[in-house]
Amino acid sequence: MPIKLVFFGSDAIALPLLNWLVGEGSETAEVVAVFTQPDRPIGRGQKIATNAIKQWALARNLPVHQPEKIGREERQRLVELSADVSLVMAYGHILKEDFIATPRLGTLNLHASLLPSYRGASPIQSAIAAGESATGVSLMRIVRELDAGPVADVERVPIAPTDTALDIEAKLGAGCVSLLRRNLPRFAARDLVFVEQDHAAATFCRRLIKADGVVDFEQPARLVAARINGLFPWPGCGVSIEQQTIKLGQADWVEGEAEPGRIVGNDAHGLLVGTAGGLVRLRQMQRPGGRMLPGKEFLRGFPVAAGAQIVSRGMTILVSPQPFRR
Repeated sequence: MPIKLVFFGSDAIALPLLNWLVGEGSETAEVVAVFTQPDRPIGRGQKIATNAIKQWALARNLPVHQPEKIGREERQRLVELSADVSLVMAYGHILKEDFIATPRLGTLNLHASLLPSYRGASPIQSAIAAGESATGVSLMRIVRELDAGPVADVERVPIAPTDTALDIEAKLGAGCVSLLRRNLPRFAARDLVFVEQDHAAATFCRRLIKADGVVDFEQPARLVAARINGLFPWPGCGVSIEQQTIKLGQADWVEGEAEPGRIVGNDAHGLLVGTAGGLVRLRQMQRPGGRMLPGKEFLRGFPVAAGAQIVSRGMTILVSPQPFRR
C-alpha cells in the first residue's frame, strides 16, 4: 500500500518530481495534499499570480494549502491527512520541530546542492557563480539547523562552462526523479540509512538581491563568466556600455590578454572583454526595452567598438564558511 505523502514546495524545479510521483512513483507514494506559498504580485504590473506548484496541484484536484506561516492549524491538517511523510523542496518557510515530527515517518527535504556545501537560500546560483564543475541534489532529513540534517543519498549533475542557473535547475529537476526512484521504496520500507554530514566542511549561501548583479573584470575571466551565468535569470548581471545598461545572459571565457574591462572586439559568439586573466566572452546580451539576444545578433543592432572601457564593480560575497546574518 502506498505511503501518504504531503508535498511542500513553491518552485517549478519540483515539477518533474511531482509528475513522477503521480505516475511511476504512485506505486510507492500517494500525494494527498500540497502546501505552497500564497499567491503573490509579480512583474511590473504587480498582478497576483499563482505559482507553478499550485497550478500543478489544482489541475489534479489535489488539496492546496497556502499559509503565510506554519502553525498549529497547519500541523492539525497534517494529522487529519494521516500523512506518513512530508517531502519538502524549495518551499520558502522554516518548519518547526513539532511540525517536522508530525508525519509517521518524519519529514524529508531535497536540497539543491551536494551537502554540506552550499547550505542556504541560493545553492544553485552560488555553486555556478563559484566556478564549480558539478553540483547536485541531496535527500536528507530536516532538522532545526539550516540544511544540516543527515543525508541518505545525492544525485550529481555536471555544470558546463555555459550553463546558467536555468540550465542547472532543469538538470537538478530531472536529478530529483532519479534520486527518489532509487530511494523512496527503501524509505517506505524503513530501510534507508541516513548519514550525518561533516559539519566542519559546511559552506553557506544567502538569499540573492538585485545589488548582487554586478561584474568585476578585475577577477579572472573564468570567475566573471561563472558569476554572469550563475545569476541568470535573477537577479541578472548588468554592465554599462556606451552609457546604456546592458543585461548579460550567458558568458564563457577564452585565452587572451587585455586590460580588465577593455573591449577587445568580438567573435562569432559574442563580445570579448579583458579581465585579470583571460578574456570573458559575453554570449547573450539585452538592451533596455529589448529582449535577450545571442551575442552576434545583439551586436548587429548595437555595434560596440574595440577599445571601449567597461567599468568594474566589486562583486558581493555569495558564499561563506559561516551562516550569513539574517
